Amino acid sequence: MTTDLSKFNIVVVIPAYKVERKLEKVLAEIPAFVRHVIVVDDASPDGTARVIQSASRLDARITSITHSCNQGVGGAMVSGYKKALEMGAQIVVKLDGDGQMSSADIPALISPLVAGQADFSKGNRFRDFSALNRMPFVRRIGNIALSFLAKAATGYWNCFDPTNGFLAIRGEVLALLPLDHVHKSYFFEISQLSQLYLTGACLRDVAIPARYEDEISNLSIAKVLLEFPPALFALFLKRILLHYFLYDFSIGSMYLLAGLPLFLFGLIFGSVEWINYASRNVPAPTGTVMLATLTVILGIQFLLSAVSIDLQSVPRDPISRPLE
Repeated sequence: MTTDLSKFNIVVVIPAYKVERKLEKVLAEIPAFVRHVIVVDDASPDGTARVIQSASRLDARITSITHSCNQGVGGAMVSGYKKALEMGAQIVVKLDGDGQMSSADIPALISPLVAGQADFSKGNRFRDFSALNRMPFVRRIGNIALSFLAKAATGYWNCFDPTNGFLAIRGEVLALLPLDHVHKSYFFEISQLSQLYLTGACLRDVAIPARYEDEISNLSIAKVLLEFPPALFALFLKRILLHYFLYDFSIGSMYLLAGLPLFLFGLIFGSVEWINYASRNVPAPTGTVMLATLTVILGIQFLLSAVSIDLQSVPRDPISRPLE
């Protein structure tokens, strides 16, 4: 990127929790073109607060926010986002304090936003195969499965690696988000994507490798397995209801209204009648079989058409203008 980034009000927000060993290096590496750095101490029990105080004495760009009780990464980001908007941020970058993402990649991450090609950009670790091989196997498999479910829940079928914490958003788009409704836990990234979809924000994936060293993740696998599936399903239902029946009503809405009842009727009616006739050891009438089969087939066809329309409904035109 040849654009002089220092002329833009770029703000980096860092949620900090148990990152005492890594945070000092992360703060020292932040590029000079970044105008403000907001570090949110999310009631970290280690020496994170001390590191922030020490760094802020050396770098006037650093502003600290301290939570009296832990609010989760989402809660920390909401506090940071609100402060960034107060500072008139044109672009807000989320950078984790564990050093997994390099701040040297910020220019590549924000490039689509500066050029007006997107409203929101996310790092994608899965486009760098050498870095992907260094990703822990369990995390790799989990991210692949989670990515598909997140696509369906958020509507961003063009997005991969949805839980990647390295992201950037245009200030005017961030101002449109109902920040108090964004999830406060590790579900934050996906929750934010669902809100962005409803605003019509254009998303761009940017290939950026992660650095896997000796950092310790605070994310519990068991918690993810228990929390994410129901949350994803709830987001999916909310998106479908709002996008297809409240904010708009299209042919996709008609397919859903016709397909779901037909499919459920055929499935329930066919199951009940099969149990009925099987219990009496009597062959089911041809008409009964055909009625159940045809309604299931028609329902599936309508639902597949609705899926096809949903795949084409990904926001592709930015709602923000190029920065000047």
